[in-house]
Amino acid sequence: MKKQLLTVAATAGILFTSFNGSASAHDKLHTVQSGDSLWKLSNIYNVAINDIQKWNNLSSSTIYVNQKLSVLAPHSHTTTANTSASTSTSSTTYVVKSGDTLWGISKSYGMSISGLKSLNGLKSDVIYPGQKLNVSGTAATTATTVASAPASSSSTYTVRSGDNLSTIAARHNLSLSQLMSINNLKSHLIFPGQVLKLSGSASTPVATNVSSASTPVMATYGSTSKVNSLIAESKKYIGVPYVWAGSTPAGFDCSGYLNYAYSKVGISIPRTVASIWDATKPVSSPRVGDLVFFETYKPGPSHAGIYLGDGKFIHAGSSRGVEISDMNNSYWKPRYLGAKTTF
Repeated sequence: MKKQLLTVAATAGILFTSFNGSASAHDKLHTVQSGDSLWKLSNIYNVAINDIQKWNNLSSSTIYVNQKLSVLAPHSHTTTANTSASTSTSSTTYVVKSGDTLWGISKSYGMSISGLKSLNGLKSDVIYPGQKLNVSGTAATTATTVASAPASSSSTYTVRSGDNLSTIAARHNLSLSQLMSINNLKSHLIFPGQVLKLSGSASTPVATNVSSASTPVMATYGSTSKVNSLIAESKKYIGVPYVWAGSTPAGFDCSGYLNYAYSKVGISIPRTVASIWDATKPVSSPRVGDLVFFETYKPGPSHAGIYLGDGKFIHAGSSRGVEISDMNNSYWKPRYLGAKTTF
C-alpha cells in the first residue's frame, strides 16, 4: 500500500509540473527526492521558502517525489542588474520581510553578501522581519548608526515568546557568541520573561538575576508542573498528519511538532533536530519530558520525540503522523542515539 501511495504521489508530482508549463532553460531545477522538504531545499540553495513557493506556483508546503522545482528566480541573472538599478534610485533602505535572506536581498540589489553586511554593520547572517537594511551608502557611516541605536534605547532585553538568541543578537548588532558570553549562557535555551544583558562583559554573571525567574528553561526536574504541561500539550495533537516542513496542527514534521509543543508551554527550542541536539543538555537516561533522539535517514540525529516514561515516546512519524511509539521495538531500538533535556 505504501509503495502504491508513493507511486501515486510521484505521478501527481509529474502531472503537477507538466501543467505548470515548461521550465526556462535558464532556470535551476531540483528534482524532489524522498525526504526532501521546502525547508531543506531553502537551506541547500540558500533561498527563502516563500520564494520557492512563488517561483513554482505552490499553494502549500507539500511537494512530491520526482517533482521538478525551480530554485532560482526565472531569468534572475539577466534582470537583477536592471531591477537593482531602478530600485536603488527610489530607495536606499530595504525592510526585511518574512522568508528573506541576505543572499536574496544582496542579489536583488546587485551587491555581495559581504558588502551588504559591511554596509549594515552585521556580524552574522541573521536578519529579522521589520529590520531596515541600507542598500546603498558607505559602511563607515552606516555601521556607526546601526551600532548606536540599540545602546541608546536599553542595555537589557526581556525575552518574549517565540524569540531565539540568534534573532535577539541580530536586532542589537551583537554576534550570537557575544550575547551568550555577556550573559554566561551555556546553551541556546531561553525562556519568556528572561532578562538578557546587551552590553558589558562576561565577568559579571547574569545567572544571579536569572535564577530568581519564575520558570527557567534549564530548571531542575522538580518543576513537575512544567513537565506535566508539556506532556499534556504534546498529547493534544495525536493523529495530526505528517507534513514535510509542517509546523502547525494542520500538519507537523518531526522537529516542527517538538518546536510547537515546547513553545506552547513557554520553552523556546531550535527548529531542526540537529540544532535541538546541539542546544540541549545530555542525560544518561531519559526522564519524562526529556527529548529522545534517533538516527534514521542520515548519519547523526535526524529524528526526535518527547519521552513519556515506560519506554514510550511521542513524536511526529512520517507514516502515521503524531503518535506514541515504543523505543524498544525492532525499528527504534537500534536507531536510538541518546537523550537530552531542556529542564
